[in-house]
Amino acid sequence: MYYNRLIEDEIALKLNTSGAVVVAGPKFCGKTTTCMLYQKSFVKLNTKQSIMMARMNPKAVLNGDKPRLIDEWQKAPDIWNQVKDDLDFNYEFGKYILTGSSTPADKTEVHHSGAGRITPLKMRPMTLWESKESKGTVSLRDLFEGGENFPWDMNQDFTLEDVAFLLCRGGWPVSVLAQKEFALEITKNYYNGLFVFEDSENERFRNKKPEVLRMILRSYARNISTEAAVSTIIADIRQSNERTMDVKTYDDYMEALKDLYVIEDMEAWNPNIRSKTSIRSTPTRHFVDTSIACRSLGVSPADLMKDLNSFGLFFEDFAVRDLRVYADTLGGTVKHYRDNTGLECDAVVKLEDGRWGGIEIKLGGDDLIEEGASSLITLRNKIVEKSDEKTPSFLLVLTAVGGAYKREDGVFVAPINLLKP
Repeated sequence: MYYNRLIEDEIALKLNTSGAVVVAGPKFCGKTTTCMLYQKSFVKLNTKQSIMMARMNPKAVLNGDKPRLIDEWQKAPDIWNQVKDDLDFNYEFGKYILTGSSTPADKTEVHHSGAGRITPLKMRPMTLWESKESKGTVSLRDLFEGGENFPWDMNQDFTLEDVAFLLCRGGWPVSVLAQKEFALEITKNYYNGLFVFEDSENERFRNKKPEVLRMILRSYARNISTEAAVSTIIADIRQSNERTMDVKTYDDYMEALKDLYVIEDMEAWNPNIRSKTSIRSTPTRHFVDTSIACRSLGVSPADLMKDLNSFGLFFEDFAVRDLRVYADTLGGTVKHYRDNTGLECDAVVKLEDGRWGGIEIKLGGDDLIEEGASSLITLRNKIVEKSDEKTPSFLLVLTAVGGAYKREDGVFVAPINLLKP
């Protein structure tokens, strides 16, 4: 069974407007399966023999009907240069699709950026809309257009227990399609497989110690959805594991985790505010999928239900995953805001035309919703009064559970299982 992915329209568009498309993202998020929809011939670099042959004669890998899908191209990095050269001399739209779950082993082998020839796309794990676990009655696009179709929905059949399960399961297609009683175990298997580097063709990964990678992920998970400084995370590693770690070692391992598309921090939004207000530029710590954070700490759905404070931080990471994918379909970005007065906003979705919307992410409940709405209104007033930014298209408190409605102050409230692009 195949569930349609939101990136499909973007892949189709880029194949009609670019010579090649490179689709990158974490292992097992569905890149190859989705890209197979568009190929007329393909090669998978998934065996030692195929990798060796591709490295010996990368130009031959390009032979085949077009679009030609080359899966895990980074295992023979010179393929990139061959694709670029081919497009330089014989440019046609939609000739190649490259997929990869890590960056090349030796980045120096990629001699050209590919700008104007090769278009990059990032694919993430499945959102609730893609996994058919969101009703999709609240549209991000509609919110940017005024929210005239915003529903009133009590949404009583979706519980915190449901959210806790979805957080721990993640958006991995194999887990999504599995029976519920097996889904968490499948995600556990995926997590354990992240750190099997003994036979990796990438030397940078082969000399990484799996226990150190797990150690860093545990500390990252303990600081999930916060602006924790690198020094704070390193201090946590030292204290929790009684292990010495310097900044250079940390940076080296963090580069590996980012190359594997496991970590995905969220940048700060910096509107030009005409006041003494200082806007914080520290990124918020996030994972490409919250299930990785859950597995790194051995957190189960039951554990989340016992610690609602931690649950709230994990849910924020979960919501950011979906918001990023939805914003991508609108050509937008997701950032966070915080200034030296303590005013913050969990997610700011901004479109290329300058429109933006502010989102506070809460588990739910009247008090938390009120807190989120008040913060959003304060942010709106400050931005409109003291910056050149437009008035926000919408303000939304995005919850884990509860109903969807519009408050008298104009702030929208909606649970994540009703959201779609």
